[in-house]
Amino acid sequence: MSTLLANINDHGAEQNQNWTDVTLPDLYAFLAIVIYMGIVKLPELVDYWRKHNIFNLIFPASVISRNKFQLICRSLHLCPLKEDIQNQAAKGTPAYDRLKKIKPLYQQIVEACKEHYHPGQNISIDERMVASKARHGLKQYIKNKPTKWGYKLFVLADSATGYTWNFFVDDGKASRSGKGLSYDSVMSLMDLEKLGTGYHLYVDNFYTSPDLFKDLAAQNIGACGTMRVNRVGYPKTTTNDFGRKDPRGSVRWIRHKELLFIKWKDTREVVMCSTIHTVMSGDTAPRRMKEQGMWKVVDVPLPAPVKAYNSHMGGVDLSDALIGYYSVLHKTKKWYRTFFYHFLDIAIINAFIMYRSQQQQDTRYTQRDFREALLQELSDIGSPSTSTNHPPPPGPGTTTHKLIYFSEGQNVPKEQAASAGRRLCKLCHKKTPVGCESCDVPLCFVPTRNCYREWHDQMEL
Repeated sequence: MSTLLANINDHGAEQNQNWTDVTLPDLYAFLAIVIYMGIVKLPELVDYWRKHNIFNLIFPASVISRNKFQLICRSLHLCPLKEDIQNQAAKGTPAYDRLKKIKPLYQQIVEACKEHYHPGQNISIDERMVASKARHGLKQYIKNKPTKWGYKLFVLADSATGYTWNFFVDDGKASRSGKGLSYDSVMSLMDLEKLGTGYHLYVDNFYTSPDLFKDLAAQNIGACGTMRVNRVGYPKTTTNDFGRKDPRGSVRWIRHKELLFIKWKDTREVVMCSTIHTVMSGDTAPRRMKEQGMWKVVDVPLPAPVKAYNSHMGGVDLSDALIGYYSVLHKTKKWYRTFFYHFLDIAIINAFIMYRSQQQQDTRYTQRDFREALLQELSDIGSPSTSTNHPPPPGPGTTTHKLIYFSEGQNVPKEQAASAGRRLCKLCHKKTPVGCESCDVPLCFVPTRNCYREWHDQMEL
């Protein structure tokens, strides 16, 4: 929060000579509304503050004004101003950092993910696409992903819960080890100093290679994944190939020391490599097969690596699904702001998973419940007038209560006196130019809302 606050104020002051510093409560209120927008979807940002009878949402205006929210949006930066200027001056040289605009918040989020949770034995690594319409060189295209255009992240997640334990943004740089991007990605994500050893890692055919699996096994990390037959190190032998008449469920395998290469004939040929499993564990899978001209459901042998891969490979997909339900991501032309919203989603989902792990008896507590409680707490800190525990009005006494305009004493034209100095009513949170001088609170005093009377009636009680 302190990082965000300092960078927002630095950039805001640089863009606007009349800049008023954003405070920490303002930032809490801003985050509350951002999370609220992930739950309540409207076409345009300004719709959350419209008073049209179709929309007329009370909550956003009671937490933060539209102008202040938009001001924070426009000034939202994750990198210190001086460092950003220095980095832009180095553009075109080796010293230029393509990800500088999202640091240091990017690094802080990654470290927080590692520090507060330890994953189970089964973990998985996969790519994640963060959708964006901004024009930027970091955007990529991945054919087989639901989000085909966007920024690519490499993610290590807990297979059981979907907790994002480690990730990094693909900046398009070449392999540093000379063994390829897939090898470097896995070795970078497997922070063994904090993670430890004894894990079972599951990856798809982009990452699986004999060299990678051998190096992981040497560090006491088991690995399993689908594999491409043209990968360097795959055994070239015809004895491992299927014949045309081999039935569905047929299995071929070769073991080279700790590496097990296996082929399984399903609808298509499945090729896998593992340093964890034996070939068969007695499991079967139901498949429709034609026997004597009739279609029947038959149990065919299921290799142990295939069963384990299907069970434990989906950690990143589970994390993506949890984020997708109430994602706070919304349209922006600035690529670094897209990452800010995604970092916020990661933080919320990881916090939700941690909370659920401590409250296992309450299985009915959903992600939406968690987000609603979170945004309410943030709004209470950011805007005390929205707190569900309203402070009581002052007790009865001999004080004479007087209705005043907040514009009194201000040098404003007479026709503007009714609108100048408008504040949020203490009871209904709608704007009002009047209040009680003795209580020093804004209160509505109009034919349709007499909050002034209600406030002082509570005093008498």
